[in-house]
Amino acid sequence: MSETVFKQVNYTLGDLVSYVELGEVGLPDIQRPFIWKNAKVRDLFDSMYRGYPVGYMLLWQNAYEEDSKAIGTDGKQKPPRLLIVDGQQRLTSLYAVVRGIPVVRDNYDAEAIEIAFNPLQEKFEVADAAVRRDKSYIPNISRVWSKESDLFDLLDDYIDSGQEAA
Repeated sequence: MSETVFKQVNYTLGDLVSYVELGEVGLPDIQRPFIWKNAKVRDLFDSMYRGYPVGYMLLWQNAYEEDSKAIGTDGKQKPPRLLIVDGQQRLTSLYAVVRGIPVVRDNYDAEAIEIAFNPLQEKFEVADAAVRRDKSYIPNISRVWSKESDLFDLLDDYIDSGQEAA
């Protein structure tokens, strides 16, 4: 009989974001920098919102701390025990938007990704000046997951801004 060398796990989005935030999931040193355009990040959130498949992520259990690096620009509490081998762009996108953490681009500049959402049209957009002025959009969905945000206050702000526009 052959020995199984992999196992399937089903992490929730919250679990994955928490593991990245703590530092338990990281990147192998050989992994390329974050290269996705913001429009591709928008498309990822749109696909997830609509329930479309967004692919698998392949994680590798790691024993060598020095062969890895953190995801995002914030400090971590732990060294990575899991390295993302396939799905880095998706996981980094999810983490960056959900936590409002800048990503490190291929030119090594840090940049925040802001994705807006129009609940009435159920439409995601990359936040630009025009979208930020449009009161039908929540200009940055990172606020929805922020530990400092109160969802009722966000809802009231959204409704109030729509009333002003009418």
